[in-house]
Amino acid sequence: MTALNTSLLPQWDLSDLYTAMDCPELNQDFDRLEELSQTFVDNYKGRLSTLQVEEMLSSVTAYEVMEEIMGRVMSYAGLLHAGNVIDGEISKFYQSCHEKLTRINRKLLFYTLEINRIPETQINAWMVESKALARYRPWFENIRQYRPHQLDDKLEELLLEKSISSRSAWIRLFDETMAELKFDFSNPVTGKIESIGTEQALDYLSASEENKRKAAADSLSNTFKDNIRLFTHITNTLAKDKEIEDRWRKFDDPSSSRHLSNQLEKEVVDALTGSVKAAYPRLSHRYYQIKAKWFGKDKLNWWDRNAPLPDGNDKIHQWPDAQKIVLEAYGKFSPEMSDIGSRFFDNDWIDAPIRAGKSPGAFAHPTVPSAHPYLLLNYLGKSRDVMTLAHELGHGVHQILAGPQGSLLSDTPLTLAETASVFGEMLTFRYLLDMEKDDSKRKILIATKVEDMLNTVVRQIAFFDFEARVHNSRAKGELSADDLGDIWMAVQRESLGDSIKLDDSYRNFWCYIPHFIHSPFYVYAYAFGDCLVNSLYANYQTNPDGFQEKYFDMLQAGGSLRHKELLKPFGLDAGNPDFWATGLNMISELIDEIE
Repeated sequence: MTALNTSLLPQWDLSDLYTAMDCPELNQDFDRLEELSQTFVDNYKGRLSTLQVEEMLSSVTAYEVMEEIMGRVMSYAGLLHAGNVIDGEISKFYQSCHEKLTRINRKLLFYTLEINRIPETQINAWMVESKALARYRPWFENIRQYRPHQLDDKLEELLLEKSISSRSAWIRLFDETMAELKFDFSNPVTGKIESIGTEQALDYLSASEENKRKAAADSLSNTFKDNIRLFTHITNTLAKDKEIEDRWRKFDDPSSSRHLSNQLEKEVVDALTGSVKAAYPRLSHRYYQIKAKWFGKDKLNWWDRNAPLPDGNDKIHQWPDAQKIVLEAYGKFSPEMSDIGSRFFDNDWIDAPIRAGKSPGAFAHPTVPSAHPYLLLNYLGKSRDVMTLAHELGHGVHQILAGPQGSLLSDTPLTLAETASVFGEMLTFRYLLDMEKDDSKRKILIATKVEDMLNTVVRQIAFFDFEARVHNSRAKGELSADDLGDIWMAVQRESLGDSIKLDDSYRNFWCYIPHFIHSPFYVYAYAFGDCLVNSLYANYQTNPDGFQEKYFDMLQAGGSLRHKELLKPFGLDAGNPDFWATGLNMISELIDEIE
């Protein structure tokens, strides 16, 4: 098997944000923020309800300018930190930026708090009087949905300032610990013990050799067990921190604040999670039963869940090949989409190689509308890495299209933020499937896609279920590592079915999932996005005329419209149970095709 040529992998150039941690432009922006924020306080604090409409519009645009500058600073610091989370100087710089911006945000906090105290009639009158201000109505609505959960001004200031030494500090501890972990991998080929990082150890779970997967599973299990006390403490602390704040803010459920930030009704989330759980038997349970038979077994060991299929393609995709595949898949749907995607490759907006200290996983960071997004990958050349590239590039395209909405309106709720990324994966899968004429290889492609969909839908809803049980249990008292392991194993058994054999070596694998730490209850957004894209793609196949224009309109809207308005042109409604049935049926039909 040809090895990956790592010299071809791009590394990002962050100079479009700032050229260095000590560059004059960065210091100038901090000075400018101090000046602008003080002027803003002097002009508007305690006066919002008395402003004329043009004054209110001026306040919004001034606030947006400051948001843009702060976004640029923190994007640079965050990306630099993600590139090497164990570098002491970078960590110090990242924390310093965070503290400085938190201090400025504390001065500006009055603004949204006062907006929430303005009567609805006055807000509506402003919107009627000024079209320019009415453009920001979605932003006002997003702020004002938190009115029932808003605390006294001084308490809000305290929570904001304390976040540096509480939640943010624990997240940083998790990230730096995870980045520094080393796994003693007993190489079955050489017989030697190799010290490898998290990303490589997890990648070996999808190796073609069974003994290599087993060795990787052992190395992961042993290292997680050695560090489980720390991860248990971090999880307990963050869950308790969230419970305290939720109680003060009068959220009735641990996931309520996430639904609010996603601008999603609880009923819609309940419909999604209920539909997916009800579909476990005909999706994951059935598929893994089929996969076990392919391997000539009654049951698969848990470390074989992501094993390549017998006679599967273990080809290494060199970086130029991956770029070609994804851009051609995008271009087949829309030349403009491919052109936007090309900019990421042409301008060093992607960081692809694995290296010591680099954040594991993958993400797309939108930075700010006046700049451009950046992509972080840990590229190993496998088919799944090509799909990850397609996924993150979809985010990037979406973020560029939404950028003209400006800092206050370009961000999309997490649920809809996953639409373009998962759609990018679907386009790439369909492109590869159309190109492949050999039936046995097509079967492998379909099965690989099914596994990706199960990881996106079933596994993420299981993660959501795990979080819900953990947070509800933590409200009654601290949880031990065994308690967390029991919850993890129960959820995994329910979601994976009887054809996956789980043993105690899998008990601690909850500890490495970063979403549990960074963004509680984020994970259902993946399932939402996958089912949404399945419904969208079915719509595209049935009604291709005009679809591309409607799709681009949806992406360009950014956060200016909610899911009901965005899906209406396609005749889709996430509140309708049939919507989820359509998305899940596509997975079921692909499993039918394999059988």
